Amino acid sequence: MEGNVILLLLIYWRPPKVIPSRASLKNHPMLVFVTVGSTRFDALVKAAISESVLSTLRDFGYNHLILQRGNSVIESEEFNGESCTIQRHGVDIETWRFKSSIQEECEQADLVISHAGSGTILDVLRLGKPLIVVPNPTLLDNHQEELASALHTLGHLKATSIQDLASTISSFEPRDLVPFPPFDGSKFSKLVDEEMGFI
Repeated sequence: MEGNVILLLLIYWRPPKVIPSRASLKNHPMLVFVTVGSTRFDALVKAAISESVLSTLRDFGYNHLILQRGNSVIESEEFNGESCTIQRHGVDIETWRFKSSIQEECEQADLVISHAGSGTILDVLRLGKPLIVVPNPTLLDNHQEELASALHTLGHLKATSIQDLASTISSFEPRDLVPFPPFDGSKFSKLVDEEMGFI
């Protein structure tokens, strides 16, 4: 069993990428990917397409926003249907509810803004992408806030609130982030062995 676990880790593990500075990205079109996961997070969706956030993104060179809105509701006729593409405040916006995988969008993004779900956070950090997380305060427990706060304290991402999203984007310097450490399969293997009673 240990060999299978290690083999899977070797197959799926990817080293973190070096995060470029914001200044080095100014000369090419920049993409921001916003995801709310499978839940409903209307406040983050509304903030992502607000004038203050879109203007801030545009001012820092982001000209394309992909918004994965999940079950969130957008109260605007511009955004009706399962997916659509519009331009607002100088930013091209593509929005859709769900796809089988968001891997491609995460890989292409110059910046990811996300709910604070653990799966999304780990996937983005393993890709070495700059990440701003916004915990969903409407969830029953506070695990999103706890995880976001801990990883923010360690310097791996920026955690913020809906109200502070635009100002966080404007002060955000991806180069200041601490790269997420690569996965250490030996620690995981030891934990599994302990749980299985092998050691």
